[in-house]
Amino acid sequence: MYLPYLLQLVSPALPVGAYSYSEGIETLVATGTIASANTLKSWLETELRCGAIRLETAATIRAYRAEGNTDAILYWNAWISASKETEELREQSWQMGSALRRLLGTIAPSLVPIFDELGDNCNYGIAFAIAASHWQIPLEVVAVGYLHSWLSNLVGAGVKLIPLGQTQGQQILIELYPIVEAMATELRSLDDGDLDCCAWGLSLASMNHETLYSRLFRS
Repeated sequence: MYLPYLLQLVSPALPVGAYSYSEGIETLVATGTIASANTLKSWLETELRCGAIRLETAATIRAYRAEGNTDAILYWNAWISASKETEELREQSWQMGSALRRLLGTIAPSLVPIFDELGDNCNYGIAFAIAASHWQIPLEVVAVGYLHSWLSNLVGAGVKLIPLGQTQGQQILIELYPIVEAMATELRSLDDGDLDCCAWGLSLASMNHETLYSRLFRS
């Protein structure tokens, strides 16, 4: 019985604060780079195929596979932290990871020792992987679930910022599901030497976010 646990991990009701982050989309809307459903979809598709979420999901997969190997989990946690190119993106990952860590410490107390090893700077992907492994959620759906959670959160941000209708947001999700499935499959078989991405657009959007005249989101 793993499906309810997966649904809980990817639910918008999970109290990790994901709704407060746009990962640069707020900057891109402010500059007119993203101004419609089509441009939002194009940005998200590019990020799924080539962006930082590719690396983050790959590291999450490796942390899942490292169950019981504390040194490996610590390594991939540090690796994700090092891959975050801006302070906002790094703080987002740590804040969401810490929130999930606190939640899991209460509902799954046996995980407290590994989270104590990770300390305060536990990345969200690592906490997600530890929870998924603990609940024996199959890796193939863990990867899909992680990407879907990321995608649905950013579509929600786009719906608020552009703004778009809810129906348009749902259509974007449906049209990008084949990409989510394909990337989840690819990343499960990716060698460590092939961990790469092209994230300069996200990095620039993130760096400029803190100087926006007004902001609804934290990144």
